Amino acid sequence: MSLAESWERYAVGSKPRRAVNAKGDATWLNWTQYADHGPDEGVLGAVAGRRVLELGSGSGSNLAHLVTLGATGRGVDVAPAREAGAVERWGHLPGLEFRTAEATAFLRETGETFDVVLSIFGAVWFVDPDILLPLIRSRLAPGGMLAFSHLPPGGRGPRPAGAGPRYDRTPDEWRRILTGHGFSGVGVSVIDPPEGRTVGTMLVRASA
Repeated sequence: MSLAESWERYAVGSKPRRAVNAKGDATWLNWTQYADHGPDEGVLGAVAGRRVLELGSGSGSNLAHLVTLGATGRGVDVAPAREAGAVERWGHLPGLEFRTAEATAFLRETGETFDVVLSIFGAVWFVDPDILLPLIRSRLAPGGMLAFSHLPPGGRGPRPAGAGPRYDRTPDEWRRILTGHGFSGVGVSVIDPPEGRTVGTMLVRASA
């Protein structure tokens, strides 16, 4: 089974995101695996007027939220069902596009540059960082930001059969890897889980 087929099967079996969150908002950004928990888009600073690329954009909901705040968004996901679902739900928003592509292939082929690259339980977790990070950095505008989240090492999370390894890294390992690939201002934190849960969420930021 190919990578795209593995993620397509996973996408088809996934539940759609809720229509509104606990606050009644129709769009929101969620860095963690828990609903209505953790920081919001403020992690990125002001996003109005910024060009945002999400690698592993899934339902498109996180990216759509940033576009409602004035960003221009491009979402890339390897599963065709993800593009179809995202376009159906969010295609009415101006300045928002979705594309079916493998992350490294897209980064090699595009001539675009971006102010922010996101990966929320996305490509940064599933693609060799020694291959992916140089490609991301080559497409970031000067001073641009890479921000991503995934489970801490040892945490259980999505990994469809045939999707290959997850690149679990500790905070110190991410600092070393990102710095080694020319990123600066690397910040790594672990967001505590909500009450009654035991696994937090690792959140990483770095500048080009």
